Amino acid sequence: MSTPSYVVLLPVKPPSRGKSRLEVDPARRRALAAAFALDTARACLAATSVRAVLAVTDDATFADDLRAAGCDTIPDGVAGDLNESLRQAAAEAHRRWTDAVPVAVCADLPALLPSDLDAALEEAGGQTAFVADDDEVGTTLYTAPYDEFHPQFGLGSRAAHLASGAREIPGALMSLRRDVDDRDALRRAEHLGVGAHTRLALLG
Repeated sequence: MSTPSYVVLLPVKPPSRGKSRLEVDPARRRALAAAFALDTARACLAATSVRAVLAVTDDATFADDLRAAGCDTIPDGVAGDLNESLRQAAAEAHRRWTDAVPVAVCADLPALLPSDLDAALEEAGGQTAFVADDDEVGTTLYTAPYDEFHPQFGLGSRAAHLASGAREIPGALMSLRRDVDDRDALRRAEHLGVGAHTRLALLG
């Protein structure tokens, strides 16, 4: 059986509205939110199992930055409904890359290593599976064949994905589990080693 290839669906809030729980001044918060997304995209693009990254954002200016980084972009399909927007993005990915498996990855993983993403996707094997966050409450990655792609992101998404029948991917995968919503999470991501965009934003 051939190894599946994946299209990453990367939902990106406009940086001006992202990371509201990060207690820094608004300009710094915008810079960090943008940096997190760019570092996440960069790591996804470097993963050997990833054919393309399709960023989903309503921020036209930041979409230019994401395209410059190597992403394809589309507007957010359904405002305020992440899961439906991801399903619409999966349909567009299926249209563009028919034989690739969609995988939703959170855009706040500034320490993400391509090797951790590849390891998780190898374990998934093209089937319905997810990666829980470091707190074992949320989800940082969800993948399924196109016809079975029904993400359950939101509060308590780990439990929701388990209830839906998705298989939880085991293993350390620390850089893939370390999403950043607040200062404590950012410190933990820094300890792992953040990407170049985040390092630069932290200096600002």
